[in-house]
Amino acid sequence: MIWRMVIGLSVARALLQNGGVRRLQRKEIVYAVTTKVQTISSSEEARIRIKSIVQGDIDIGEEVMIKGWAKTVRAQKSLGFMEVHDGSSFSGLQCVFEGEELLSTLKNTSTGTAVSVIGELKESQGKQSRELKAKAIEIIGECTKEYPLQKKRHSLEFLRSIAHLRPRTNTIGAVARIRSTLAQATHSFFHDQGFKYVHSPIVTASDCEGAGEMFRVTSLSGDALIEATKNDDFIQDFFARSAYLTVSGQLSAEAYACALGDVYTFGPTFRAENSQTTRHLAEFWMIEPELAFANAKTARRNAQNLLKSTVASVLKENADDIAFCDKFYANNQLIPRLERLADPSLDFLEIPYAQAIKLLQQEIAKDPSKWKFPHVQFGTDLATEHERWLAETYSNNNCVFVYDYPRSIKSFYMRDNDDDLQTVAAFDLLCPGVGELIGGSQREERLDKLEAKMIEFGLDPNDYWWYLDLRRFGSVPHAGYGVGFDRLVAYVTAQENIRDVIPFPRVPGNADF
Repeated sequence: MIWRMVIGLSVARALLQNGGVRRLQRKEIVYAVTTKVQTISSSEEARIRIKSIVQGDIDIGEEVMIKGWAKTVRAQKSLGFMEVHDGSSFSGLQCVFEGEELLSTLKNTSTGTAVSVIGELKESQGKQSRELKAKAIEIIGECTKEYPLQKKRHSLEFLRSIAHLRPRTNTIGAVARIRSTLAQATHSFFHDQGFKYVHSPIVTASDCEGAGEMFRVTSLSGDALIEATKNDDFIQDFFARSAYLTVSGQLSAEAYACALGDVYTFGPTFRAENSQTTRHLAEFWMIEPELAFANAKTARRNAQNLLKSTVASVLKENADDIAFCDKFYANNQLIPRLERLADPSLDFLEIPYAQAIKLLQQEIAKDPSKWKFPHVQFGTDLATEHERWLAETYSNNNCVFVYDYPRSIKSFYMRDNDDDLQTVAAFDLLCPGVGELIGGSQREERLDKLEAKMIEFGLDPNDYWWYLDLRRFGSVPHAGYGVGFDRLVAYVTAQENIRDVIPFPRVPGNADF
């Protein structure tokens, strides 16, 4: 590919008129890529995002150009109105049209049309503080009458069937902006804490969780695939062995933590679990930090700080989006809940798993009929109703860490506690309204203990030779945790169905778009 820069004739003339010495303005420079030449015109530079206007960055009386999509259009005899959204903020900008020519164009504009409007910024007499007195309008992209997002409220279920258009709605647009802020805030938090960002592989031969619910990656087909599966022999496959889509980047993060100190991964993970619940996806995003020279308590403190920092960023940067979610999806309980969570002076509670079981047993005994899962004992994997009771009732709507879980219900890599061989140094963070949001542990750094545990859990240590090497060559205590990013987005936006917080959800029986 050849890159070249061409100076236009008008610029050349200007240079000659000024003795050949003048700093070129950006709009006067023409860039060329291969044979296609594109001019950066002054109109493109002049485009102003609506967010800058509604938050007061542009002075009243300024002439501006906005570009976006028509949300509502009203054309009367001598006056017309159009609300334009460009996705930069929850609010759109009302444009006011007068004059025969402008109104004629407006009458041919429908909801969903992509437009460019130039006008003077005025104080508004309506609900908005500002509006645009239009001087010119250009139809960039027409919208046919079949456009499915007309001015009415659509069900979230219907919007899932048009996932390519649903970000234009108030709900999914707000969720998308909040998701973006949470992602950026996550990276900022770890950067400020001195963590290094690691890109863990998506294709793996390791089952981090030992659950066996993984998507196979293969280039084989037909009889060759049948034979390889039957004999569990994939030597002829692309990777010359069984390969899968990863369920976690944790093992890779551990390797880099044992060299760079504190690291984190943040990327897509996959689980082939045939679940149609509102809390599960086949493709989902995980934030997975790993801290060297650390124990489970250190990891819990880091998890608390991460959550407080990211939620505080959303409250600051997405006030309108959060207010909308609070009003329409949380009965005005979302903002107080998030403000309480983000309060830097309020630590999350902590209780051992054994104590949590005793508390639940006492509560359930009062009226077992109120519970879907009334039988709770040491070794029970807590259900969502148990988690929410601990976070909402027992903890008075505060987040709570439950730690020291039974080793029988946790993964092989979690460190056995020295003072209680029935438990491991694992923890879950339970939050009001959702239940489990974060899960983590101190990792088993002792080679003999880890090898014995792999065999106990039915894993072949030879498949994890490189993971065991970390224990042979300068092993250190280390700990980490995983945040289900989509669950975090659902929690912050008060969305009940996790399919509504990821752009294109992948679930059993559905991989559209």
